[in-house]
Amino acid sequence: MSTGTAIAADPYVVSCTLAPRYEAVRSARDFARTTLRSWGLDSLFDDVALVASELVTNALRHALGAMPDGCSATAPQVPAQLARPLGMEGLTPIRISLVHRAPQVVCAVSDPSSHGPVAREADFVAESGRGLHLVDSFSSSWGWHPLAGAGKVVWALFEAAPVAGTGRHRSA
Repeated sequence: MSTGTAIAADPYVVSCTLAPRYEAVRSARDFARTTLRSWGLDSLFDDVALVASELVTNALRHALGAMPDGCSATAPQVPAQLARPLGMEGLTPIRISLVHRAPQVVCAVSDPSSHGPVAREADFVAESGRGLHLVDSFSSSWGWHPLAGAGKVVWALFEAAPVAGTGRHRSA
């Protein structure tokens, strides 16, 4: 199902390391669907999947060229249904993480570039360049932070409201 691998020590903090290829965008959406469903937050899927797609696409387009030669990552062990061999594409510089701390969910994508995302002036005729505007529109808030050494994480926050009497949550 996934192009990468997932780890889950805390069931409400789950990460998936994605192979550096364009199938990673679909894998990020599949990962979001599986994770949100396991948390009973299916109603957040459309928004989270759109934002995850944009963030992973940005990482693929803008960050991979910044990766130093010889950089590699070791994929952690994961459940068989989430894992797929990486083969020669064992360089896995992009990671998506979902964190659920009621009533919020954070979608975070890390990549090897230390350059922060820059929202361009919206050009509604161009085929690209509106990704961060979509992230801003479909999440409650978003931002980015540099990582120690090199790289960054771009995150988006989503609100989930409790469903009365169930202890479960739905999108706000």
